[in-house]
Amino acid sequence: MCGVRLPHRMARWHTTFLLLTMTDKIKLLRNISFGLTAFTTLLLAVTTFIEAARGTRFVATHIYGSPFFVALWIFVTASSLAYVLARKMAKRKATFLLHLSFVVILAGAFISHSWGEQGVLHLRQGDAPAGVFHSADGREYELPFGIRLENFELSYYPGTVAPMDFISTISVHDGDSVATGKVSMNNIYNYLNYRFYQSTYDSDGRGSTLSVYHDPYGITVTYAGYALLLLSMLLFFFEHGSEFRKLLHHPTLRKTALCSMLPLVALSIQAANAPPKSLPEATASNFGDMYVYYNDRVCPLQTLARDFTVKLYGKASYKGMTAEQVLAGWFFYYNDWKEEPMIRIKSREVRRLLGIDGEYARLTDFFGPTGYKLGDAWKQGTEIKDLRGVSEADEKFSLVSALCTGNALKIFPYRSDDGIAWYSVSDRLPSSMPHEKWMFIRYDMNYIAEKVARKDFAAVDTLLAKTKKYQEKEAAGYLPGNTRFNAEKLYNALDFTRPAAMLCLSVGIVSFFFYCRRMARGSSYSRSRVDDVLVALMAMVFVYVVSVLTLRGIIGSHFPASNGFETMQLMAACVAIVAIASHRRFEPALPFGFMLCGLALLVAVFGESNPSVTQLMPVLSSPLLSIHVVVIMIAYSLFGFAMFNGIAAIILHYSGKECTTQIERLQVLSRLMLYPAVFLLAAGIFIGAVWANTSWGRYWGWDPKETWALITLLIYAASLHTASLPALRRPMVFHWFSVAAFLSVIITYFGANFIMTGLHSYA
Repeated sequence: MCGVRLPHRMARWHTTFLLLTMTDKIKLLRNISFGLTAFTTLLLAVTTFIEAARGTRFVATHIYGSPFFVALWIFVTASSLAYVLARKMAKRKATFLLHLSFVVILAGAFISHSWGEQGVLHLRQGDAPAGVFHSADGREYELPFGIRLENFELSYYPGTVAPMDFISTISVHDGDSVATGKVSMNNIYNYLNYRFYQSTYDSDGRGSTLSVYHDPYGITVTYAGYALLLLSMLLFFFEHGSEFRKLLHHPTLRKTALCSMLPLVALSIQAANAPPKSLPEATASNFGDMYVYYNDRVCPLQTLARDFTVKLYGKASYKGMTAEQVLAGWFFYYNDWKEEPMIRIKSREVRRLLGIDGEYARLTDFFGPTGYKLGDAWKQGTEIKDLRGVSEADEKFSLVSALCTGNALKIFPYRSDDGIAWYSVSDRLPSSMPHEKWMFIRYDMNYIAEKVARKDFAAVDTLLAKTKKYQEKEAAGYLPGNTRFNAEKLYNALDFTRPAAMLCLSVGIVSFFFYCRRMARGSSYSRSRVDDVLVALMAMVFVYVVSVLTLRGIIGSHFPASNGFETMQLMAACVAIVAIASHRRFEPALPFGFMLCGLALLVAVFGESNPSVTQLMPVLSSPLLSIHVVVIMIAYSLFGFAMFNGIAAIILHYSGKECTTQIERLQVLSRLMLYPAVFLLAAGIFIGAVWANTSWGRYWGWDPKETWALITLLIYAASLHTASLPALRRPMVFHWFSVAAFLSVIITYFGANFIMTGLHSYA
C-alpha cells in the first residue's frame, strides 16, 4: 500500500480523533484553540516583565524572534480556524469574516517575518552611491540600485530651535537612469518595493541614516487583513441574528432604576501666613504678558511663571498670589523669597539630607557650612537610595538659580542674518550686535528692578510695555499670533482640573452607592430633577475638558493627544459624552461616568505636576496618531464602564437581598458595551500599526505597550465568546471577569507608560 506512514503515537491520536463525534471534535478544538490562546496571552505578559529585567534585545532574540514563538502563533491560528470551520460559522458572514481577518493579518505577519528585509542605511553627502544596508543583527543586504545623499535639511518651528522635520534629498542610481526623491518624517520614499524612512541624522548635518524595508508581499497581505477587519466589524452590528442584536432586545433592559444623587461639597479655607513681597497683581500680569523663549518655543511669560510655580510648590498659586507674582517675587525680591518655605520636597531621604521636618523647604535649606548639601552628599559618597528624589530636588534648585540669575528669562529677541535668537540679561551677546540693542538688553531689567525697589509701579508698567514693543518689532514674523497667544493665557487661567476631578469623584462615589442601594431594594426608575442636575454637571465637565483640549491644540498647533496629560483629558471627554448619551437607557452611566472622569482627570493632574507644553516631535505629527489615540481612549472608557458594572453587581450579590434580575441586567449591559469596546480597541491597535509603518517602517515591534494592548484585546475578546466559554454565561462569573480584566487596561496604560521602557513611555 502506498502512502505516508504516521508515527505510532500520532497515528493513534489521528484514529482517536476520527472516531470522535462531531460534538466531541468541536469541544476538543475549542479547548485547544482557547487553551493555546490563553497560554500565548500569559507568555506575552511574562515576556514584558522579562524585558524590563533583561532588556529588549534579549526578549527579541530568545522569545519574540524564536522558532517556538512563531510556531506557537501558527498553532493558535490553525486551531482557531479549524474551530471556526467546525462550528460552521461561515454561515454567519460578518462573524466569519471577522475571524478570517485575523488569520489574514497573522499570515501577513508571518510572510514579513520570514521573507521581509529590514535594516538601516547610513549616507553622507559627497559619498558614492551606497548599495548595501545592514540589519540589527549585522546581516548585510544588497540593493539592486545605488542610493546617494544629495542634501539633508533640518527644519525648525519658526523662531525656535525645536525640530519640525528631518528631510533627506536622495538620488537613486539604477543603471543609466537617475531618480530623485525626498524622505522625511511620515513621508516614505518607495522605489522597486524598497521603502526608505527617515531615522536619524549626523550631528554636523551632512549625514543621514535611513531605515530600509523590503517586504512587497507581507505588508500587502497584512493591510488586506486590516481592511477586511474594518469591513467585518461594521457588518457585524447589522448582521441579523448576531449576539449583539439579541442583547439589544433582552427583556431585562426594559426595566430601569434610579442611579443618581447629588452630594454636598464642603469647602475648607486654610489660614495662611503673610505672603512675601512681590509686584501688585496688575503689574505682575503685565510682566506675564510679555513673550519669552521657553521649552523651544515662544510663549507668554505667564506660561513660564505657571510652570515655575507648579514645579516648585505643586500648585499654580501661592498664598493667594498668582503665578506671575511668584515668578516676579523670586526675581525682584530674592532676599525675601529665599527664606520662604515653598519648595516642595516629596522624598523623605532628601528632607533628611536638607535637615527639614516638613514637606516644604527654603532655598537656604539647600546650603550648609560646607556648601550645597545635595552636592556634598554625592562628593562624600553618602549612600543615596532615592536617586530620583535627589534629582527632582536638584532640578528645583537649579530652576530657582536659573531664574534668579536671569538665565531662564530669554525675553530679548535679536534678528541677524542667521535668523533670530533669544537672549537673557546674563547671556553672552554677539559682538556684531548694534550698541543700542546691546545696551537695551543688558540694562533693561536692571532699570525695571530699580523702579520696583522704589515701588514706582506705574513706571514699571511703562517699561514693561516698552519691552514688549521691542519684542514685537524685533521678532516680527516669528511670534505666535494673537489668537494663539491669548489662547495660551486663557489656558493658563483655566486651572480647575484638580477641583473638577474631586467633584467628579465625589458625585460618582455617592451616586454609585445610592444606585446600588436602590437596585437592592428593587425600586423602579422615575426620572427626577436630580437626573437633570447630574446631566448638567456632566455636560459642564465635558465642556471644560473639551475647552482645555481645544486650547492646548491651538497652542501646540496639533491634535492634543501627544502625552499622558492630554490622553487622560481626552479619555475624560470620551467618558462624559458616552455617559450623557447612554444615561436614559443605561442608568448607571452617570455615576460610572463621574467616577471614570474623576479618575482620568486625577491622573492628568499627576501628569501635570511636571508640566510643559512643547512643540510636537516630527514623528508624532500625523492624523493617524490622533485617530489611533481617540479610538483607544473610547475603548478604555467602555471597559471602565463594564468594570464599574461588575463592582455594582458584586455589591448587589453580597447585599443579602434577592437581586438576580438586576445582576443579570448589568451583565447584559456590560456585554453590550464590550462589543464596541473590543472592536474599537482592535481598530485602534491596527490604526496605530499603520501609523507606525508610515513613520518608521514597521507596523509591529513588540514594544511593551503594543504587547499589552494585544494582551488586553485577547483578554476582553474572551468576553465575546460566551457561546464557547459557558462559564462566562453565568452573571457573577462574567462580572468578576470584567473587574479582573480591567487590570490589563491599567497595566497597558500606566505600567507600559510609566514603569516599563519603550517607545510609548510618557515618563
